[in-house]
Amino acid sequence: MKKSFNYISSENTESSSNKNIEFDKIKTTNVNILLNRVRLDQKRTLKKKIVFSIILAGLVSLLAVYFII
Repeated sequence: MKKSFNYISSENTESSSNKNIEFDKIKTTNVNILLNRVRLDQKRTLKKKIVFSIILAGLVSLLAVYFII
């Protein structure tokens, strides 16, 4: 009886350690995916800010030219 009990407990320990390893792998990939999303979001917001500032500068310069003439 003791041998079979030890065998079962060792299986449970091995399977739980495998689950932990798999869970850690999944966690790291999720962190990498999230970091990539953050980087892409930062690039998008930077592009939006640049486009907005160019449009705003163009409108101000057009208004200045209009009022001068």
